[in-house]
Amino acid sequence: MNAEILLTPAQRYHLDALGYVLLKGVLTPDEVKSIKAALYRLKEEPDLAKHRVYTHKHGDHHQLFGHLVEYDPALLAYAVHPKLVPLVEELVGGAVRLEESEAIINRRNPEADVALLRQRHSTPTGFHTGTRHGWGTYFEQERFHCIFVKTLAYLTDVGAEDGGTAVIPGSHKMSWRQQEMIDAALSDPSLIHQVVAQAGDVLLFSESLIHSTTEILSDKERAIIVSGYTPPMLREWMGNEISPEFLESQPEPIRKLLSGSDSWNWRRNHPI
Repeated sequence: MNAEILLTPAQRYHLDALGYVLLKGVLTPDEVKSIKAALYRLKEEPDLAKHRVYTHKHGDHHQLFGHLVEYDPALLAYAVHPKLVPLVEELVGGAVRLEESEAIINRRNPEADVALLRQRHSTPTGFHTGTRHGWGTYFEQERFHCIFVKTLAYLTDVGAEDGGTAVIPGSHKMSWRQQEMIDAALSDPSLIHQVVAQAGDVLLFSESLIHSTTEILSDKERAIIVSGYTPPMLREWMGNEISPEFLESQPEPIRKLLSGSDSWNWRRNHPI
């Protein structure tokens, strides 16, 4: 972990208490511009498989892209960003490897009943987690850690009606059944927080935190890029395997981050 780049005490407390923290202005306007340009170019590619990029579409209004790092240097630069990886390592508790790289471009569902949705406090489309408290989390030196962490960068301004991420704060360290927590939060809107952010802000969160995309009610299109990280002994998400040729072209620190080559030789922040 880079000792010069650390979460502030307030940010660390926010993570431990609530399971997430919004990091303001991490990406520069030029970085946002470069990442967006790469994603919109990707959207127009006639043969994504040729670039080893996978995609999932939900109608014409929502498209996910995955395995991005080999497509464009700007997308690789986000996954290995020197301002973000040390913060991820602080939350994981040691060195990490890239588990996935994905992005979403979406706009309002044309079939949505906007008038009805506007009557709700929040409009989550599907709460979920990537790991659970108890087997994907641990405490060490009085701090919370999770073995699956994500950074989600907003490439467009996201207001209250623009599809901001909804989270159930505190759910990252609760042992309740997941559906019980979701039902409780849906019955009391004060238990749900919807992120409002500006382009360049990054949401750092534990994947044990219950979270969801929300419905877009405005006319704006949303673009985000997401990187997932785990300790190096864990596997990448299916479809995110890095080609040997690409790994060979990268300097050693990035090769380790992309491949998880350290495996069980895990460099921990607090060695046992």
